[in-house]
Amino acid sequence: MLHIKSFTFNPFQENTYILYNDQKEAWIIDPGNQSPVEDQQLLNYIENNNLRPTRIINTHAHLDHIFGNQSLVEAFRIPVYMHSGEVEVYNAAPQVAQMYGLPPFDIPEVTHFIDVDNDLSLGEINFQVLFTPGHSPAEISLYHSDSETLIAGDVLFRDSIGRTDLPGGDHAMLLQSIREQFWPLPDATRVYSGHGPETTIGYEKKNNPFL
Repeated sequence: MLHIKSFTFNPFQENTYILYNDQKEAWIIDPGNQSPVEDQQLLNYIENNNLRPTRIINTHAHLDHIFGNQSLVEAFRIPVYMHSGEVEVYNAAPQVAQMYGLPPFDIPEVTHFIDVDNDLSLGEINFQVLFTPGHSPAEISLYHSDSETLIAGDVLFRDSIGRTDLPGGDHAMLLQSIREQFWPLPDATRVYSGHGPETTIGYEKKNNPFL
């Protein structure tokens, strides 16, 4: 069974997710933990629930989604996964932080590149990898069909969509990603976004003003 725990971290109010199975194997999706207090929140949950983190997955490489990569690699010695098309954005993130007046931060090496043609498996739980660029050059989303669960990064929000005015953004491409990758999913699919509350595919089809 798939279990999901969410946290909201950093000045950008980014949603960090822990996905785990009944065997306590865990993935940390888009770790946005930026401060020692936020680091400890994440570690406490992992320790209190006897979880065993095995990988970090970044849906994309904007700084608010990768702040916690370094601390988690140091804590658990786990690999970092993302699409190869996000590496340029990833490497630039520490400099982008300075533009926002944020403290400098380190980033670990990306050790694994995600292939959108192959599923990712958390034990026996399989996720389809959806290629969903537009907000960033090579963002990916994860869909678990058995539970109709979508980890959507900054592609689709409740009543909104990801911004496309950052380097590598493309408004038309983002809308195409949503229509081609998300709209075919069941209306009951729960959407866990990178910011804001959960939503469903059916709700967004009917109510999202951008679509």
